[in-house]
Amino acid sequence: MNRKRIILLGASGSIGRQSLDAIRAFPERFELVGIQVHRDIGALGALAAEFPEARLALSAEEAALASEGFPSSRDLLRGRLGLAELIGETEAELVVNGIAGAAGLEPSLLSLKAGKDLALANKESVVMGWALLEEAATASKRGIIPVDSEHAAVFQLINRVGREEVEELTITASGGAFRDRPLSELAVASPAEAATHPNWKMGRKISIDSASLANKGLEVIEASRLFGFPPEKVKVLIHPESLVHALVRARDGSLYANMSAPDMRLPILNALAYPEVLASAFGRLELGGHSLEFREPDPKRYPLLGLAYNALADGYGATVAYNAADEVAVAAFEAGAIGFLDIPGVVEKTLDESWPRSLPSLEAVFETDSLARKGARAAAEEWRGY
Repeated sequence: MNRKRIILLGASGSIGRQSLDAIRAFPERFELVGIQVHRDIGALGALAAEFPEARLALSAEEAALASEGFPSSRDLLRGRLGLAELIGETEAELVVNGIAGAAGLEPSLLSLKAGKDLALANKESVVMGWALLEEAATASKRGIIPVDSEHAAVFQLINRVGREEVEELTITASGGAFRDRPLSELAVASPAEAATHPNWKMGRKISIDSASLANKGLEVIEASRLFGFPPEKVKVLIHPESLVHALVRARDGSLYANMSAPDMRLPILNALAYPEVLASAFGRLELGGHSLEFREPDPKRYPLLGLAYNALADGYGATVAYNAADEVAVAAFEAGAIGFLDIPGVVEKTLDESWPRSLPSLEAVFETDSLARKGARAAAEEWRGY
């Protein structure tokens, strides 16, 4: 049996590290042929030694970026063009995109246009450029396989229940670091507190977004577009145990749930192996001793969730602006320029501007993103003056 050849983008990040665990667990099924990191040359050097046949890319544009200690015998692709070469000219069946933020959109498009399936963990690709991704996937006849735990769960459920039988989606949220903390205390919450996720091992930015539910807002946008359901048919429930990742409601009203222990290696492995299913110990759950709780999100505690639904209804420009404004606001919060409760205000003020409903090109997407970031920075400065 031929091994599936995989290019891994964002190899030094949370998704990348857990993808490597899944690949290592099945050396007879997967071959890592391409590895990208942004600037972590140490991590790339270690992976170069472990995977001596893989092509390597360091996507940071700084020409003087140190490469001390990197194996002199290995070619190193650099910058944006080097990343494009890694994706376009490396023979592979699948690209795993674990790049964080808006920088992940262009590699997603390049992967599909290069005729490779895309295992997608980069929310921004869908939030900012789903129309472009869908067009590229259709033209190349390649698939987009979601990796985020909630969307991977919906993907599995729809495949098992049948798309025609599903009338509603529900994705779950842990509620983040502050789900049970009094609202009166959140004004003085620190970035370190916000970044402490109760259940999942994730990056700092996404953990802060989980505390505000901005992350779930992005996932609502993503679910609506990935699976073709209108916003009102995509629900969110707070589920503190993080054992149920998604539910679908069938036409007869019954609910089907996807459940596992919180372990990202399971949805990653499912994406790597798709359409096959491989047996593993990742995420294996025994329900004895567990109890399950579900509650509706409190709009006062999580205003960013409602703003995401509004942005989704307003079109692509608004969802680009939502993502950009949240990134700017979280950075300002991390820098101590605004408080945790100011993040929704910065996003809302940015969304108050007029944004185009459609974005027909990558250039249009990034132009809108740039304008939104500029507006969000001005809004954050205004908030700091209060």
